[in-house]
Parts: sequence; structure tokens; C-alpha cells
Amino acid sequence: MKRVMITAVAAVAALVVPAQAQAEDTHAGVQAVLDQYRSHAGPGAAVYAGDDTGAWQVSSGSATISTTRPIAPTDHFRAASQTKTFIATVVAQLVDEGRVELDAPIERYLPGVVTGHYDGNAITVRQLLQHTSGIARDATNPRANADGSYSLAELVRAGLANPPQFAPGTGWGYSNVGYYVAAMLVERVTGQTFAAAIAERITTPLGLTATAFPAPTVRTLPSPFIPGYTGGRLGPFFFWYDTTGNMEMTAVGPAGAITSTQTDLAEFQSALAEGDLVSPATLAEMRETVPFPGSETVTYGLGLMRLTLSCGGQAWGHAGDLTTGHTSLTMVTDDGRFASLVTNTMVGNATAPTRFDVIDAALCEGSAA
Repeated sequence: MKRVMITAVAAVAALVVPAQAQAEDTHAGVQAVLDQYRSHAGPGAAVYAGDDTGAWQVSSGSATISTTRPIAPTDHFRAASQTKTFIATVVAQLVDEGRVELDAPIERYLPGVVTGHYDGNAITVRQLLQHTSGIARDATNPRANADGSYSLAELVRAGLANPPQFAPGTGWGYSNVGYYVAAMLVERVTGQTFAAAIAERITTPLGLTATAFPAPTVRTLPSPFIPGYTGGRLGPFFFWYDTTGNMEMTAVGPAGAITSTQTDLAEFQSALAEGDLVSPATLAEMRETVPFPGSETVTYGLGLMRLTLSCGGQAWGHAGDLTTGHTSLTMVTDDGRFASLVTNTMVGNATAPTRFDVIDAALCEGSAA
């Protein structure tokens, strides 16, 4: 794709020219919002953005607490729940292939799996992807394998052992377990692991060489990478602790384990929006959204968030948070604009400006300089 070459050149430029200097010249508004965001975020934060004509970056703070190196768009980090869009896209491709129906009950594809507290005949594939199934949010106390990793089957079992959040289709409740079940659906239909299916159908065709699931028990990130930090205050002082490797990533698997970069994530979301991965009809299904509790500007579709932009129009993508120390958000518009944000700690959305405010500023600025 053309954007792969564009972003590669832009990424090199961003490493050569200080991001702060670039921002002062052409992206001062975005820099100001990013600086405000970083005041309640991590040691560092960065935005990688642009459109079909080129890309640019602004950064604030540092990628690590021991250096003054700004975050680069080719740095690896844990993309957390941005993983969900990859899973949803593979399911959407199976819909295009006539192998899955969105409004079919999950029992059709995984007989005898969704039981106990749940009725697999009452929960549809669409509800799993849209977080309207009512399935519990997380898998509680899953049993680890001998090497400390977790199997997908065990994540599903432990998650479904918890009671539902609500009856299917009667509410909205974020559910990592719902995406474990969706990944099991992918495995049953394709005969591949969910990671292999994503590699064959998405990352390899798009050339996303920096995007992959870590192997079981591997807690390091590929170089170059952004460490994840957890912080705490003692009076006026702030202390950061490196928590990059504090989690066995198979514990979140298809709901949040993928490793990527800002350049790869922008390319993926752009390819999805441009129709390179699913048909127009199925993309329209993915974009059928329901309200996102607590937000007036964000709604949720099938593994996609829709953000209403302050400058008019809307953007599509997904956010990610992980307690190992990364918060991120990648969104694109149908006219070719893209923006990806990452910071090296886990940040909530309670304090303004939020990550959505930063992305809004980047997308509304217009074309790349």
C-alpha cells in the first residue's frame, strides 16, 4: 500500500528532526494538547498522525525515565485492547466468506461451550463483538499451565464461571471474556490459532512486521520499545516503576496481548477503513454502533469505536489500556486522516484532556505539513 512507504519515510524523518521543533513550526496546537495530556499521563507521550500526503509526529516527555529520548512512531508497545479490532476483523472476514453469520447464536459454532450461567443459543456473534452479550468482563483466577502461561480454553472456562453482567442484548458491558469466546470461534472455523489467523489474514498481507502476539512466557518487548511504567506520589515527588514485564501476556490473549507500533496500527486501521480487509457491507455492520456509557462523543460497534470529531465528521478505531503501563488510541477518517497516541503508563479518561481530545486535535488539524 502507498501509505506504508509514506509512513516509513516519515518515521525516519521524525527520528532525525526533533519532534518539539516540528511541533513549534507546524503542529503547535496539537503539541499544547499533548503536553496537557502528559501532565496526568506517563513520563512520555506521542502522537503520530497525517493523511495520504504524508505523516508527522509530536512528542512530549521521554520514552524512558533514564533518558531524554522522545517516543518514536516505530517503537514497540503493548497495544492492549486495540487487539480487539484485529479479532473482530477476522470474524468479519469469515462473515464475508459465508462461514459465520453475525446474528447467529454462538452455540452454532461452539456447541456446548457457552453454558452454565449463560445460554449459547441466546447470545449472538454480533453481541460478543459489540459488548452487548452480558458475558462477564474478565476471567477470574484462571488455572495456569505448567510454564505459567494460559490457554484460550482456560480463559473461556474461567470467564464463563462468573455471572453475567445483564441479559443478552439488554445493556452494554465491556467484556474481555466475550473476545476470548470470539477468538475460540475463529479457531474453530478456521482450524488455526487466533494468532495465526491474524498473521495470515491481516499482518502479513499488510506488511505489519512489527505487529504480533508474544510467545507464551515472553514478557519482553522487541527493540526499539517503550517501557511501561506505574507511578505513585509521595508529597510533591513522583516515582515511576518499570512494570513492562509484570504480566504473563497469555492472560489477556486475544483481548489485549498484541504488540505493535504507532505506524503499524495506523496502517491497519487505515486499511480497514479503506475496504482492503472486509467488504463495504460488512464494514457497515462493524460500524453499527451503540452508546458508550459515560461519553457523549464515543459509541461502540463491532470491535470499533466511533469518535464524533469537534471539526465535524467522525473517526474510527480503538483504544488500549494495560496495567503493565501503556495507554493508546488509534483512529482514522474516511478521507485518509489518521492519528495514533501512546503514553508509557496506564491512564484513565476521567481527567481532561483525555486521549480522545488529543486524537481529535490531531485529526482536526488537517493535512500533514
